[in-house]
Amino acid sequence: MRKIVIDTNAMLQMLGSKSPYHFLWKKFLNEEYVLCVSPEILLEYEEIFRQKAADIVATMFMRTVQFSSNVVRKDPFFRLRLIKKDPDDNKFVDCAFACQADYIVSDDSHFRELKDVSFPKINLKTLEAFARDFDVD
Repeated sequence: MRKIVIDTNAMLQMLGSKSPYHFLWKKFLNEEYVLCVSPEILLEYEEIFRQKAADIVATMFMRTVQFSSNVVRKDPFFRLRLIKKDPDDNKFVDCAFACQADYIVSDDSHFRELKDVSFPKINLKTLEAFARDFDVD
């Protein structure tokens, strides 16, 4: 099963029930891929979700992630510092490396810096490309 790291903005788009990407959240709930997270990522998810949505939505999301069997939690022991333009995004890179994730899902332009890094190779997909990986009914 694919192991995926999803940046916060992409995850927000997936959670919206009217979003064209909501089916990707349902795929997660149906255990069709593994979500890789670190403590830093979980903190950012919670912080941003509480700002952008109702507290109950953030709480339900966090509980779902906490108790899902298709979540890998890693606390990276290292900092690769591969993204220079927005160093805060490195939490997703470090998690992807630690979890040996297949790729990071993000539409954030700062992640494009990863295309110029030969080692360690961290793959990147846009949310749209991630959606194309699944057959939509």
